[in-house]
This record gives sequence, C-alpha cells and structure tokens, in this order.
Amino acid sequence: MPNIAIETRGLTRRFGTQLAVNDVNLSVPAAGVYGFLGPNGAGKTTTIRMLLGLIRPNAGEVRLFDESLANNHQSLMRRVGALVETPSLYPHLTGRENLEVTRRYLNANRDLIDRALGIVKLTADAHRRVREYSLGMRQRLGLALALLNNPQLLILDEPANGLDPAGIHEMRDLIRRLPVEFGITVFLSSHLLSEVEQVANYIGIIHQGKLLFQGTLADLQAERREHLTIGVKQTEQALHCLTDAGWQTHSREDGLLTVAVATPEAAAQINSLLVGQGLQVFHIALTQASLEDIFLSLTNGKTAAQLLERKAA
Repeated sequence: MPNIAIETRGLTRRFGTQLAVNDVNLSVPAAGVYGFLGPNGAGKTTTIRMLLGLIRPNAGEVRLFDESLANNHQSLMRRVGALVETPSLYPHLTGRENLEVTRRYLNANRDLIDRALGIVKLTADAHRRVREYSLGMRQRLGLALALLNNPQLLILDEPANGLDPAGIHEMRDLIRRLPVEFGITVFLSSHLLSEVEQVANYIGIIHQGKLLFQGTLADLQAERREHLTIGVKQTEQALHCLTDAGWQTHSREDGLLTVAVATPEAAAQINSLLVGQGLQVFHIALTQASLEDIFLSLTNGKTAAQLLERKAA
C-alpha cells in the first residue's frame, strides 16, 4: 500500500457565491490517525464528501492510494469505509441483522460480519434489537457497517457527536486500535482538539475553507509558546503601560492580561515596571499555551488571515 492514503491538490468547492473549500492540499499518511480539525462550518464535511466522491470539486483533484478518484471511483470505494453523520440503522432488527442487510448489498463474505462485530466489541450484543442499544452502541454498530468491506481507509465525520463520556471513551479506544491492530488508516474530522489529540498522529486544521496547518502532533506541540499571565487591579492602566513600553499585551475576557514573554527575567522586569507605576499586581505566572489555545489562536479571524498571508508569501 502507498505511504500516502489521501492526497488532494488544489481542492476547491463553491456553493453559489460561497467558497466552502478553498485550494486545500491534504497529505494523509497511511496506517495512522489523521485528525481533521476546524470549527463548525469550516469546510470539514464538504471536504469529506469530495473525498468520497459524493460531490464533485469545482477545481482540484482527489487521489486515494496514489490513484485518481475521478478515474477509479468504483474500485477505490471498495477499499474505503465511511461513517458520515448519524448511521442509518433499522431499529426493529438486531445488530447482526443490520450488518447482514449491508453485507448482502456489498456481496461481502459472511465471515466479515463476525470480524466487524469483534473489532467494535459488539459480539455479545449482536442478538439484541438496535432499539435497545445505547447511543454509543449504535455509533459502534455504524462503525461495524463501515468496516464490512474490510477497508484500508476509514473516514469518520464527528464520530463522538452526542456521545456521553463512556461512549466517547469507547470510540477513542476503538480509533486508536484500528491502525495498530488492523493497519487501517483513519481520517477523523472533529471540532474538538481535546479529543483528537488523544488519538491522532497527524493534524490538519481548516478554517473558512483554508488549510491553516498540517503536520504531526509533535509539530503542532512545537507551536506552543510561553506567555506571562498577569492579574492587576488597574487592568486598563496596566495594559496601556505595558503596550507603551513595547510589550505585546492582550486583555482576556476573565480580566487577566497576557504578555508574549518566555523568560523569568522578562517576567521580573514587567513586574517591576507595573509596581513602579503604583499598580497593584495580585497574580503573575509564566504559562505554556495548551494545544487548545493554539487551535483557538489559529482559527481566530485575525490570526488566521496573518497565517495565510505568510503561507502565500
């Protein structure tokens, strides 16, 4: 199998005057978990629909396993499983009977039903009617349906949506196992970095149709920057004081200030400056940005625009 499971080149899709996906170049390594992140409405689902050939791009190309999707759609889809939005299930049938309906449609081997049930850990509940399943069990049954054709690539669109903590844990464990135990590449879309960072090896961040970041989880972690968090009673006065002194300072919604510094010496200098101005400092700490902070920063309108300008330069 090629080293790259999914590759897109200049992928673009418009809906009327709205540019939903804008010149996206994905590169998804095989046999790993690729987390495709972005706020709701960022273009994730539209991208997934183009990867599956459900809608056509206005421009650009999709390649799966180094083959053109446009030229080999039928043969490539035999190697792909997908769970997009809520799975369509027959509640009056058992879990196994639901799988049997899809197996007949796919003309797949009967042994694949037991394999799929085993992977998603539903073997013991396969005889129960789906109306008796919890939401997490239904989601896992949807995954079993996607696995019935023994795919090399599994595409999941927000698979944890609506699940309780136990269901999220089950889904997280399953996604981690798929590449390791079965060699399946997982392309996972989500708006929750906190979930994706626990399962993904690779990350892509999309915002307003543009791909802002793509790389390993370690690459994203390297974007972390230390900053100084300051609590001072005279917030506005402190903000002007630090800005006038040349420090890059921002006011947070919780009333604290953040200053882009990374050393204890700079923190001490800032503290002396504020105290010297007669300001009452009640909190000061060097803090490393979390991955969620980085994600929110990248998808902030102003920051995203600056990042795109740098990429275009």
